[in-house]
Amino acid sequence: MVNKRVATPYDDITYKVLGCAMGVHGEQGPGKRENTYQRSMEARMTAAGVAYVAQKVLEVYDQEVMVGYYIPDFVVADVVIVEIKALSWLDNSHLRQIIGYMAVTGCPIGLLINFGRRSLEYRRIFPPKDITEHRISKQWLVVPDWLK
Repeated sequence: MVNKRVATPYDDITYKVLGCAMGVHGEQGPGKRENTYQRSMEARMTAAGVAYVAQKVLEVYDQEVMVGYYIPDFVVADVVIVEIKALSWLDNSHLRQIIGYMAVTGCPIGLLINFGRRSLEYRRIFPPKDITEHRISKQWLVVPDWLK
């Protein structure tokens, strides 16, 4: 069997994050709210010495005009976007969400982690060739009233 896993310079950090996620899922199991997993991930990553910013507010611009904010769950070591879910299934909109975050931050890799199933689900996400097309995803854009 051929290993289809792509090696990257970020494998050590993504491995640590996924190890934390596996520990959280093993302890908490499925069926909790996303914010429960968020807090547990923060505690585990801190204990593991993983440098992260939780729910960093990212300004999103369209032709030099701010149109809103993205708020990813974690930006890890300034190179990995981590988005967590607690759903029974993931779809392409969740991939678009993390790719949009990657487009704004320039992070070269993303992790989409789903705690909502019996087994932990995760995907490593790489940016598409023309990531600029993905900078604005209105579904995931937070637009405060003062900006409307």
